[in-house]
Amino acid sequence: MDKFTQMKDLFASVEADANKFYNSGNSAAGTRVRKSMQDLKNLAQEIRTEVTAKKNGGK
Repeated sequence: MDKFTQMKDLFASVEADANKFYNSGNSAAGTRVRKSMQDLKNLAQEIRTEVTAKKNGGK
Protein backbone atom coordinates (compact mmCIF):
# COMPACT_ATOMS: atom_id res chain seq x y z
CA MET A 1 0.00 0.00 0.00
CA ASP A 2 3.02 2.25 0.52
CA LYS A 3 3.75 2.42 -3.22
CA PHE A 4 0.14 3.26 -3.96
CA THR A 5 0.43 6.25 -1.61
CA GLN A 6 3.67 7.28 -3.33
CA MET A 7 1.87 7.13 -6.67
CA LYS A 8 -0.96 9.35 -5.44
CA ASP A 9 1.51 11.88 -4.04
CA LEU A 10 3.54 11.93 -7.25
CA PHE A 11 0.42 12.41 -9.36
CA ALA A 12 -0.72 15.30 -7.17
CA SER A 13 2.71 16.95 -7.36
CA VAL A 14 2.79 16.94 -11.17
CA GLU A 15 -0.51 18.83 -11.46
CA ALA A 16 1.08 22.27 -11.16
CA ASP A 17 3.62 21.51 -13.88
CA ALA A 18 0.92 20.08 -16.14
CA ASN A 19 -1.07 23.27 -15.70
CA LYS A 20 2.00 25.40 -16.53
CA PHE A 21 2.72 23.34 -19.63
CA TYR A 22 -0.79 23.08 -21.06
CA ASN A 23 -2.10 26.51 -20.10
CA SER A 24 1.02 28.68 -20.18
CA GLY A 25 3.17 26.91 -22.76
CA ASN A 26 6.08 26.47 -20.35
CA SER A 27 8.29 23.90 -22.08
CA ALA A 28 10.45 23.29 -18.99
CA ALA A 29 7.30 22.27 -17.13
CA GLY A 30 6.58 19.86 -19.99
CA THR A 31 9.92 18.19 -19.41
CA ARG A 32 9.10 17.77 -15.72
CA VAL A 33 5.67 16.35 -16.63
CA ARG A 34 7.27 13.78 -18.94
CA LYS A 35 9.73 12.71 -16.22
CA SER A 36 6.95 12.42 -13.65
CA MET A 37 4.83 10.37 -16.05
CA GLN A 38 7.73 7.97 -16.57
CA ASP A 39 8.15 7.69 -12.80
CA LEU A 40 4.40 6.99 -12.48
CA LYS A 41 4.64 4.32 -15.16
CA ASN A 42 7.53 2.60 -13.37
CA LEU A 43 5.77 2.79 -10.01
CA ALA A 44 2.58 1.40 -11.54
CA GLN A 45 4.55 -1.55 -12.92
CA GLU A 46 6.03 -2.23 -9.48
CA ILE A 47 2.54 -2.18 -7.98
CA ARG A 48 1.29 -4.57 -10.67
CA THR A 49 4.13 -6.96 -9.88
CA GLU A 50 3.40 -6.85 -6.15
CA VAL A 51 -0.32 -7.42 -6.69
CA THR A 52 0.33 -10.38 -8.95
CA ALA A 53 2.76 -11.92 -6.45
CA LYS A 54 0.33 -11.47 -3.57
CA LYS A 55 -2.58 -12.81 -5.62
CA ASN A 56 -0.58 -15.89 -6.52
CA GLY A 57 0.20 -16.76 -2.93
CA GLY A 58 3.22 -14.59 -2.25
CA LYS A 59 3.64 -12.37 0.78
